[in-house]
Amino acid sequence: MAFESLSERLSTIFQGLSGKGKLSEEDVNLALKEVRMALLEADVNFKLVKEFIAKVKEKAIGEEVFSSLSPAQTVVKIVKEELTAMMGEENTELKLRPQSEITVLMMVGLQGAGKTTTAAKLAGKFQKMHRKPLLVACDIYRPAAIEQLRVNAEKLSIPFFSLGNQVKPEEIARRAYQEAKEKGYNLLILDTAGRLQIDHALMDELKRMKEAVPVDWTILTVDAMTGQEAVNVSESFTKEVGVDGVILTKCDGDTRGGAALSIKAVSGKPILFLGMGEKLSELEPFYPDRFAGRILGMGDVLSLIEKAQNELDEEKAKESVRKLSKGQFNYDDFMEQMNQLQKLGGIAGILKMLPGMNKSMQGIDLEDSEKKMKQVKCIIQSMTFKERANPKLMNPSRKKRIASGAGVELSEVNKLVKQFEEMQKMMKQFGNRGKHGGGMFGSGFPGMNKKGMGGMGFPF
Repeated sequence: MAFESLSERLSTIFQGLSGKGKLSEEDVNLALKEVRMALLEADVNFKLVKEFIAKVKEKAIGEEVFSSLSPAQTVVKIVKEELTAMMGEENTELKLRPQSEITVLMMVGLQGAGKTTTAAKLAGKFQKMHRKPLLVACDIYRPAAIEQLRVNAEKLSIPFFSLGNQVKPEEIARRAYQEAKEKGYNLLILDTAGRLQIDHALMDELKRMKEAVPVDWTILTVDAMTGQEAVNVSESFTKEVGVDGVILTKCDGDTRGGAALSIKAVSGKPILFLGMGEKLSELEPFYPDRFAGRILGMGDVLSLIEKAQNELDEEKAKESVRKLSKGQFNYDDFMEQMNQLQKLGGIAGILKMLPGMNKSMQGIDLEDSEKKMKQVKCIIQSMTFKERANPKLMNPSRKKRIASGAGVELSEVNKLVKQFEEMQKMMKQFGNRGKHGGGMFGSGFPGMNKKGMGGMGFPF
């Protein structure tokens, strides 16, 4: 995650405070000095860090902390409040015009920031909210830009508009707007060209497009991996073209997180969404308070719940609970549970959203668990329909055939079958508890060990 290193650093700092009981002014000053270094290393704007530390220090050395029964927790609370304030206090919603009118979104940014993919992600998100989007290819310079947008549109079953690469972008936008009027589309998303760096030609082109059609939102897409440079880009686009909101992309990468903390405070423009991966569904609304909680190792259960509500099939979940409670869990059900887990971000993605898991995950080989999960899926896919539906059919000859089909050793199949049988028993117990809203994930994660989820009975 974009803030993983920063989160680990801050968790260590505050863990050191919690072990002291009562705090002295010197304890607070030393801790804040380390926080300052952590923020600077995360590429947060220097001036911003200075102001942030001053505000926290003013509150943290007050009577509230030193008279508190848990002074360390009070300091963390103050830090969380100031981090939230730095990022904009409240979530900024991308509001659209009424369904009877056309809302125009213009995606802008440098080349390689992820505009094209993000445009498709937005279209998919609003399509689920019963909007009628039209994706418009206005990038006539980058090779394959038009084709990339077309392919993404097809994946989402969203209408696509292009006039090739010989028509000026402003004319493409104008004719796409007319197309939307004629065919009843109420959301126009313009994918514009980028440059390797900001120049007058790029800005002039974007200005002409804004004159050609009534743009409601000019959305800047910036690569979170560029760190402080993302803030500079935001300032430049805001000054030259006008920006209404920012989407940070590639937040699933190994970035320092400074951009997310700095953009709003420095440029004045709110972060609307975070791009959390390459999949067209991986676009999260940005909530400053939740993001601050993640950074401080408090998790983000609300976002996890919302993601589960959006991504998981409620009827399938109910059926799973019913099967669990009756001990009817089979390999098909297990495959479905793994697919659901991956929809929520995989093992690592889920655990990082749970409070206190940063510390608990230390030493856990999550990467190995993900690899084993893929192997398990491969083994199950090598089974026949009858074998998946009836685990009792397993015998030596079937196991040998499955191992050959999956490209694994026979011992791996034997291990899976044995662990699956043990898991069946455990799932039945979970299922009885899950009648009150459980399922695989509703019962928590007991048995987590340093090797992954093997302590739960899962074969990974």
